[in-house]
Amino acid sequence: MKNTIKTIGVLTSGGDAPGMNAAIRAVVRCAKFYQLNVFGIYEGYQGLIEDSIKPLDARSVKNILSRGGTVLKSSRSEGFKTKAGREKAYNNLKKYGIDALVIIGGNGTFTGGMYFSEEFDLPVMGLPGTIDNDLHGTDFTIGFDSASNVVVDAVDKIRDTAESHNRLFFVEVMGRDSGFIALHTGLASGALDVVLPEESQPMEDLLFELQKGEDNQKTNKLIIVSEGNKLGSTMEIAEAVRQKFPHLESKVTILGHLQRGGAPTCSDRILASHLGVAAVESLRQGRTKEMVGMINGKITFTPFQEAIAQQSRIDEELIRISKILST
Repeated sequence: MKNTIKTIGVLTSGGDAPGMNAAIRAVVRCAKFYQLNVFGIYEGYQGLIEDSIKPLDARSVKNILSRGGTVLKSSRSEGFKTKAGREKAYNNLKKYGIDALVIIGGNGTFTGGMYFSEEFDLPVMGLPGTIDNDLHGTDFTIGFDSASNVVVDAVDKIRDTAESHNRLFFVEVMGRDSGFIALHTGLASGALDVVLPEESQPMEDLLFELQKGEDNQKTNKLIIVSEGNKLGSTMEIAEAVRQKFPHLESKVTILGHLQRGGAPTCSDRILASHLGVAAVESLRQGRTKEMVGMINGKITFTPFQEAIAQQSRIDEELIRISKILST
């Protein structure tokens, strides 16, 4: 199978993440370096079904390295979940002579790619593009560093108001099932506490941290809340705190999709470029149904099934350090 790949298709699927464009650029330019044809598939798997496929060359991806979002667009496709939808998508690929795919996304993207590869014996390699950093097989996913920097920048600004008015701010960040953004940004911004999906933290613990901050005359009263935490919505948490500390003026800021936008950081651009080149080269070497990642600065390959089944775990040491430094 080595060196038999002649034409590669590339798509982005699921939620967008800063650095996806850098990954697209790397895939396209690496493919052209090896004299391969390359096609961009627009709107993710739905674009495969609807034949939204266009040829790309090195100039097609100029000036996108610094752009957020994805120039190939992204969507979620119900049709691709069906055998008929995937068969239509495969027939469209054959029409353009596409004999391998690079898919950029998260769990849902890799699940679709795995079934597609198995059903039609099509080589598929995946790049981890998600701000949640929840994929097993890589230290960091494309977009995580950029999203974290957006949060830290926002929290730094909120702190100015919090300290000026002696207010307590709850800042909700993305992370339905993963607390990576909350933990990293909470530590980086000096938050009083972080509320994570991975922890079954009772409300009493949060109230204790607030009381400790009061006793220590801590002026920084910021709490980072991951949207998927087990205590409830951020508004419900804030209300419970108001009942205990009525003298504190509590405010809630939900950063939402602000975290997805903006130019990717230097780290995300380099990671995306590194992984994009590795994806193309691994296809040429005969690899398939694997996610390309990076652990300790080295390229790694994780089968889709394993990357999907095993969620990346947050660093317990960072939780410990965060508790120490919040006093």
